[in-house]
Amino acid sequence: MTSIPVRIKLYDTTLRDGAQAEGVSFSLNDKLSAAYRLDDFGIDFIEGGYPASNEKDRAFFERIAEKTLKSAIICAFGMTRRKGVAPTDDFGLAQLVASNASVATIVGKSSAFQAREALCVSLDENLAMIDETIQWIVSSGKRVFYDAEHFFDGWKYNAEYALETLRVAARAGAEVVVLCDTNGGSTPEEISAGTVAAIKATREAASGRIFEIGVHAHNDCGLAVANSLAAVDAGATLVQGTINGIGERCGNADLLVVAANLTFKKNGRYEVLKPGALERATAISRFMYELTNVNPNPSQPYVGVSAFAHKGGMHVSGINRNSSSYEHVSPASVGNERRVLVSELSGKANIVAFLKKYNLQDDNTLDEKTISRILDRVTQKENQGYQYEAADGSFKLLVRKVKGEFVPSFSRLNFQTSVVVTDVNDALTTKATVATVKLRVGRRCEIRHEVAEGDGPVDALNNALRKALEPIFPELRDMKLVDYKVRVLNSDAGTAATTRVIIESKDGEERWNTVGVSENVVEASWIALCDSIEYKLSKSISVKEKDASWSGRSD
Repeated sequence: MTSIPVRIKLYDTTLRDGAQAEGVSFSLNDKLSAAYRLDDFGIDFIEGGYPASNEKDRAFFERIAEKTLKSAIICAFGMTRRKGVAPTDDFGLAQLVASNASVATIVGKSSAFQAREALCVSLDENLAMIDETIQWIVSSGKRVFYDAEHFFDGWKYNAEYALETLRVAARAGAEVVVLCDTNGGSTPEEISAGTVAAIKATREAASGRIFEIGVHAHNDCGLAVANSLAAVDAGATLVQGTINGIGERCGNADLLVVAANLTFKKNGRYEVLKPGALERATAISRFMYELTNVNPNPSQPYVGVSAFAHKGGMHVSGINRNSSSYEHVSPASVGNERRVLVSELSGKANIVAFLKKYNLQDDNTLDEKTISRILDRVTQKENQGYQYEAADGSFKLLVRKVKGEFVPSFSRLNFQTSVVVTDVNDALTTKATVATVKLRVGRRCEIRHEVAEGDGPVDALNNALRKALEPIFPELRDMKLVDYKVRVLNSDAGTAATTRVIIESKDGEERWNTVGVSENVVEASWIALCDSIEYKLSKSISVKEKDASWSGRSD
């Protein structure tokens, strides 16, 4: 007989706890956009903020009530009443009740140490603060979740008192008691034992009402996801966390990783989100990184760009035969994709896989000898500092050169840049940045010599190149530079260090990256710029078309 999976609810606190991460700040529109996206993804509960703390959060609860969500329930965060103040006279609780949120999430001290040292109240007063606050909010018609702050540390310090705070919350009418590893210092074994104890202690206190135990884990030991899973296996049915695990200090449990592990690694014991939702996990991860202006973690499990990236030749050979040899789940199951990397560590299998991915495989030219020559060229160039893992455009050009299929659209004769800067009383002002390029274009060897200004030498070079080439190749007008990255390869060399430049470009069809390496950052940029333009032209004109049309297009 097959057992029915246990439904595990996800409670997202990105907009409140996640906003405490260093460098993260949400505007009102950001919070609304994130809430709509989380609802669409299928998150069960969305904590929108702390209405007593600022006008923006109060406005969020007003605005979110104007839209009917698909399934998510909006929660507002608050604290127990202040010491010596009745709930009816507490400003924070008044704001919480006045919010449009269906659920009030109340945080209280579930540690005897924290009650005495942080709140400076007696243990009995702390229990009264929990009891009276929850009862008053329940009487206002709202559902209440109790966040048992510092529970696991409190349980290790004074187990009976920590458990009594949970009983008080349950008797007062809380629907869920969330066990918090606030300092992030507990281990899975401690989380499991504490959760079992909490369930046992609150079973009678709930008096037969629908009552659940949740978990809120911080990542200070790198164990937030593992601790969340341990709590669920011990009987918790709600997990609090954030998208991408952002949050104060080392962050929170990453809900995407928690959901994927519960879905794929627990043999069907749990039901999380709706069927197919995890296929959008990578998309919502990248959306949230963009919204928070946080650099994505490439090694993030399941959704990182490197999560299914393969570099070693033996690995690539294995996944070519059977993807499960080096992938624990299908990339598509979480909306990600497999990437085969090309580097000096590559084997022939990497080269073949990369060629197949970019439709560069041709049975007439792609023999073992050609593959070996491509691999040799990659190794040679990477010894000079080039890197093709993030430069697909340059790699495709390299392949065409090795196969003898590349005919340059132009020859680079020389370039020059100059920057005029005035310095008045230590105030630097750039007067002009100018670039001059000299090219030989097409079979007629027409010389194009152009000058252009720009915002810095790289922009000026790009403008001069365009000025020289667009009259002959008008298709360049729909190509744009969208990103520019510089990496110093040997910083110990000081100002003589070798630099690697990656340039990302796009047109109406695709994006591509090109790479340049030199001790001169402007020269490295020039190499990458020219490769980017050559790649664009190689897309639009075949070798034969170039041979036939250059004479006509050079006029």
